[in-house]
Amino acid sequence: MNLHEYQAKDVFRSFGIPVPAGHVAGSPEEAVAAAQSLGGPIWVVKAQVHAGGRGKAGGVKVVRDLEAVRAAAAGMLGRRLVTPQTGAEGLPIDKVYVETGSEIAREVYLSLTLNRDKGRIALIASVAGGMDIEEVAAHTPEKIVAVSVHPAAGLQPYQCRKLAFALGFDGKQIAAFQKIATALYQLYIERDASLVEINPLIVTKAGDLMALDAKINIDDNALFRQPALAAVRDAGQLPGRGRRRHQRAGHGRI
Repeated sequence: MNLHEYQAKDVFRSFGIPVPAGHVAGSPEEAVAAAQSLGGPIWVVKAQVHAGGRGKAGGVKVVRDLEAVRAAAAGMLGRRLVTPQTGAEGLPIDKVYVETGSEIAREVYLSLTLNRDKGRIALIASVAGGMDIEEVAAHTPEKIVAVSVHPAAGLQPYQCRKLAFALGFDGKQIAAFQKIATALYQLYIERDASLVEINPLIVTKAGDLMALDAKINIDDNALFRQPALAAVRDAGQLPGRGRRRHQRAGHGRI
């Protein structure tokens, strides 16, 4: 089961992972109200679909006034976003996420997933933040570094430091990275995740680390242990056949 970005960022916040302030909206008017409550002068309007590649497909807009917020939301809501991950049919945009703009100095990649070959959770990082990790692995694998987490020991501080050094962090950034990585691991375990990804994890111009995007996939077989997350599943984002099965089973749609 996939979460929307705004849902994943709510989970991030609950684990103390820093994210920009933002609000979800279901209409252009709600988007404008969200921007007003956040304060300006720059906002990012993001289509909420279960697919990557939103930016290149027109699903992410950086705007600088309230009328531009309204126009961006109106241009997304009620339409279908087509990305390389959705297929030609695309996915419906029922909600947008309005977020405060961030001053980005650089971007890195960070994720946790199961390495099935080793039977262990892998913490994966790359200096090529903002890019598709499969593309990085195919063309510049030297930009990827990973550590395997022993199930009995858990994620260790020295493993976090290894990745922090590989990403070029120093000083307070090393401690901040370790805190984020440890929180991601805790989230992965406690929420029965199959993937937790930050792409990109940004370094702001002030030198702080922040999750600019958030992706969480939950193991379907463990949803009985995660009723709060199962309750917010968006059946409209499922493939046609899976959506019909889900609706027949009596599950709603947010």
